[in-house]
Amino acid sequence: MLENPSPTLRRIRIGRRTWFASLAMGLLLAGAWALPIQARSAEKPPNILFCIADDWGWPHAGAYGDEVVKTPTFDRLAAEGVLFENAYISSPSCTPSRNAILTGQWHWRLEQGASLYGTLSQDVKVYPYLLAEAGYHTGHWRKSFGPGTLEGKWAEAHPAGKMYPKGFQQFLDDRPEGAPFCFWLGASDPHRPYKEGTGKESGMDLSKVQMFPFFPDSEVIRSDVADYYYEVQRFDSDVAAALELLEKIGEADNTIVVMTGDHGMPFPRCKSNVYDCGARVPLALRWPERVKPGQVVEGFVSTTDLAPTFLEAAGVEVPLEMTGRSLVPVVTAGAPARDHVLVGKERHVPSQEAPDMGGYPTRAIRTPDFLYIRNYRSDRWPNGTPEWEKAAMPGNWYADTDNGPTKTYIIDNKDKDEAHRRAYDLCFGMRPEEELYDLRKDPDQMTNVADAAAYAEIKGELSGQLTAELKASGDPRHNGEGDAFFDGRPYTGGGPKHPDFEGPKNPNKAAKGKGKKGE
Repeated sequence: MLENPSPTLRRIRIGRRTWFASLAMGLLLAGAWALPIQARSAEKPPNILFCIADDWGWPHAGAYGDEVVKTPTFDRLAAEGVLFENAYISSPSCTPSRNAILTGQWHWRLEQGASLYGTLSQDVKVYPYLLAEAGYHTGHWRKSFGPGTLEGKWAEAHPAGKMYPKGFQQFLDDRPEGAPFCFWLGASDPHRPYKEGTGKESGMDLSKVQMFPFFPDSEVIRSDVADYYYEVQRFDSDVAAALELLEKIGEADNTIVVMTGDHGMPFPRCKSNVYDCGARVPLALRWPERVKPGQVVEGFVSTTDLAPTFLEAAGVEVPLEMTGRSLVPVVTAGAPARDHVLVGKERHVPSQEAPDMGGYPTRAIRTPDFLYIRNYRSDRWPNGTPEWEKAAMPGNWYADTDNGPTKTYIIDNKDKDEAHRRAYDLCFGMRPEEELYDLRKDPDQMTNVADAAAYAEIKGELSGQLTAELKASGDPRHNGEGDAFFDGRPYTGGGPKHPDFEGPKNPNKAAKGKGKKGE
């Protein structure tokens, strides 16, 4: 597979329209949204159902052309609303990604909230809290913020609203009569660990599993991907049950339903990496009262855009500090989406050799044709040290990559042949200060052309644009203060351990893909 890489997946298009047809559709709806917020506030505000999977990445849904994983609910939302082709998270790590969604801001602006197992400043504004102040009934189920520790007012009033341990039905039963609602439907799927073989046992044809081309073509890996698919399907069924409840109470048409993931799949070179396989996510939105079905948005969106979208739709003022952009004009009036997007990463898991407790900080800019990445600490291991006995956190082993069969296979077979060695280098090897990928020739982002003379001009342009936007956003990395600002903060979580590590935080053997779910 590595010798002859091909584009990641054959794509299908649901209800594809030309740009002109989309514009015409937008003009039909523009009148309603040309009204000022004050005039619209007299209308019944929409409900909001936000459904987010844990570690579900692009392009693993039927609507994107994956023929093995079955996602009828996601596909339905895309067909009855909008499918976003280029949706990106702020950071490919759970806590910062979710904090960025809650706040509508780039994660690097959130201080201790920019890293895994961080917290959330009590001074920051979050969309569920703002909606609650406007009269919304708010709540969440399962994973929303986190992992991390909430303090002060957030410990008393959760930033995603009250926790409903029995789910959406319990939340609806507790809803004040006539109140609009905003519910965060979280999940631990498809986060590791997986029960090995569930995908194959469910009937999936492993020969048809479409893998990223930097993975060796191994049945071990195909089966691991199928197990991941199995949990994606379970999440899809959770959302289906929620839609049934909406229809039962007669609120389906007046509810904005969004379905997405917090970052890429928990596999090597994916989660905790800023390549598309780590930073790009499925995203669909349905809102029958305002949004015509069958739309496909090709422009870029960030999940930081969701908070201002929900607030504008509800007629609530969007705070100036939110860096996200409302998608309401995009989905209701055909306005253009972003022409590029930023992503980045701070510390995921402390995975370097002692005494270094830092992360692998990166920032990137993604355009239609290029991905430019800046690695601020290229002297560090991008996915953690292989020398687990020297790790700053005892036993941590390539700890920015979750343990599982794919990780173990690639490491154990790295010297098998040239293809396996390249797979290992792409997933776990050291990286240069700059990376540049020409997506017109290399859509899977496997060949770094940053040092090629033919790309010097475009590299300079993208580097300059990234620098300017990071400066404008107040990113501490731009000012050279990043290590002290981000790496010096406490870390309260664990990390993937080597199979031979016998410490207290390795109750399960790493090579078998076991561990705590939801980190």
